[in-house]
Amino acid sequence: MTPRGGLPGTSHLPEGRETVTDRPALDRYDTIVAGAGPAGVMAALHAAERGPVLLVDSASLPRDKSCGGMLHEFTQEFLAPFGGIPDDIILSPNHVNFRYVDWDRRIRKPTGLRFVNVDRAGFDGWLVSLLPPGVEVLGGCGVYSFEQDADGVTVTLKTANGPLIVGCENLIGADGARSTVRRSLGIGAATSYVTLQDYVGLRGELPLYFDCIYMRDIGDCFAYAYVVPKGDRAIVGSVFYPKTKRPWEKQDLALGILRSAIPELGDSVKREACAALYLRSADDVVPGRGRVLLAGEAGGFMSPTSGEGISYALRSGLAAGRAVGGSRPDAALETYRRGVAAMNADIRRRLRWLPFMESDAGKYLAGYVPTPLVSYVTKGL
Repeated sequence: MTPRGGLPGTSHLPEGRETVTDRPALDRYDTIVAGAGPAGVMAALHAAERGPVLLVDSASLPRDKSCGGMLHEFTQEFLAPFGGIPDDIILSPNHVNFRYVDWDRRIRKPTGLRFVNVDRAGFDGWLVSLLPPGVEVLGGCGVYSFEQDADGVTVTLKTANGPLIVGCENLIGADGARSTVRRSLGIGAATSYVTLQDYVGLRGELPLYFDCIYMRDIGDCFAYAYVVPKGDRAIVGSVFYPKTKRPWEKQDLALGILRSAIPELGDSVKREACAALYLRSADDVVPGRGRVLLAGEAGGFMSPTSGEGISYALRSGLAAGRAVGGSRPDAALETYRRGVAAMNADIRRRLRWLPFMESDAGKYLAGYVPTPLVSYVTKGL
């Protein structure tokens, strides 16, 4: 294996998909999927068993999503039947272990939880390459609005050349934490974290860890920081609670603190931002309404305790696609509810732990928990 280094952002869609047309080929599809990330791709792949699928994403493809690019063990297990993760999207170091860091008390607790370290843009491009010919992929095109009735869903797409109206039997919203599909259902957008991350040059090698760092001097708006080595660079990110003011200044502060203690961290070469689901209530998990299904963060499917979302996106997308692919259009949502019942129970269990884990007492006590127990708990939460 020859790992790649450098900045993410270079990926290749499968042959025949490098140039995406600027309008759909059909006026009506069996399924339209919004969002070409892990949830959307899995949904489109399995929905294609019923008939033609249109997969749209508001970003240009291949998209460059702001993400740590760490594949959890659950994700690795999920992808094994697809032949595993291709070598050419795995970065150096190939694997990193999760490590809990209480920065102020200088406590570091490595765990046995092991992630595969990937180029996220390359990962998304590889997922798209798994799609069958019955899925049409359209980048730079998002769902603007839709109406549904007993005969199906009429979707208005927003493109560079103006709005387009396309029909379908079922619509699957897999368009992320700030989902337009979710909002258009009248549910309202779920609250989201703000995440800022810098790609910084490296002056030497970092330890082989995905560090999750708690600091107390940044302010109550600050959830945690993270550091991940990525080839000849590293990602240094910060997660902020909703309604944080001027988060870029706080990211500068956190980055300065880390640089002062980790001399390997060099100058920033790129900064990016994204929204991540701020899941705090079981009511935020909504599978959909009528003929519209919600998968991934759009439906509230992610871990509220760890923030891990890719495995939840893959599993909920698969369930949504199978529900559409194997059911009558008007029965797909009920089939989907059954398909994600276990995931719902898992999220509810994690939500019960969350208030303690986020409390000052919880973070303080974590420093006294034996390292093997931290490793065991981390895998379960």
